[in-house]
Amino acid sequence: MRLLDVLLARRRIAPYVRRTPLVRSSWLSDLTGAEVWLKLESMQHSSSFKSRGAFNAVIARLERSAPKLTRLVTASAGNHGCALAAAAETFSLPLTVFTPADAPQVKLAAISRHGAELRADSRDYDEAEKLAKAFARDTGAAFISPYNDPDVIAGAATVALEIFEDAADTDTLVVPIGGGGLICGMAMVGKAVRDACTVVGVEVEASCAFLTSVRAGKLVEIVPGPTLADGLGGNPDPETITFEPIQRLVDRLVTVSESDLEAALVGLVTTEHVISEGAGAAATAAIVGRRVEVSGHRVAVIVSGANIDRARLATLLG
Repeated sequence: MRLLDVLLARRRIAPYVRRTPLVRSSWLSDLTGAEVWLKLESMQHSSSFKSRGAFNAVIARLERSAPKLTRLVTASAGNHGCALAAAAETFSLPLTVFTPADAPQVKLAAISRHGAELRADSRDYDEAEKLAKAFARDTGAAFISPYNDPDVIAGAATVALEIFEDAADTDTLVVPIGGGGLICGMAMVGKAVRDACTVVGVEVEASCAFLTSVRAGKLVEIVPGPTLADGLGGNPDPETITFEPIQRLVDRLVTVSESDLEAALVGLVTTEHVISEGAGAAATAAIVGRRVEVSGHRVAVIVSGANIDRARLATLLG
């Protein structure tokens, strides 16, 4: 992916996404001795950064229009499904979304509300992805991965463009990792704009496929455990295009615990008045849990989504 691809993505998606705020966090700045800013993708349409990649992928395919785009299919832990459902509705394209059976209801409801066919009966994300790819083979539908897709990654990378436009002296990016699409795009832009930019990727201890794989020097299949950050669980596609850029461009990979996630999520609500889901709070959790040293730096932390079930949020706050 080139920087030009990201600029083209921004032009494509501009009518359909929000330019989200970058706000200084006194809470995290005081905690760390750094200048910490929160990039609030939780305020994006569909309440996650996934809108950027979903709209770019659909529009780019319509521009290419060979073969003619008639039906879409995807697998999702929830947020990509919501975003792609909104894009499919906008362009009057039928969409089928495969998700885990235990995906948050707020995400499942949004997928259905936008008119997509929802198949929420998979054991976990890994099974949902296998079923979605089989559906694509059997029906001819275009499979749009949440992360293993150049257009999705280019759309996600527009987050970094906005950060550097608003705060050109940013020297550290802290980014959650699920399938790796967001951090690949962020790292590419970060290194292109500021060569000395440090990129930190954050996984959860219960599901750290990339940290395990980078240490092994090859993709390694893990057994994901349950986590509050449901959007970060599971294994990447064995043929994912995200592994090599993570190896090459990401300076540090860290993991956060479930208690780190809870502290970050509660802290965002009570201190910053920002609602986040577990995955959305993962980068903040790395700061709160002191998983990365940022003292003296100017840091942008991605709050990537806010789709959390009300009952779960109430329990955490209680």
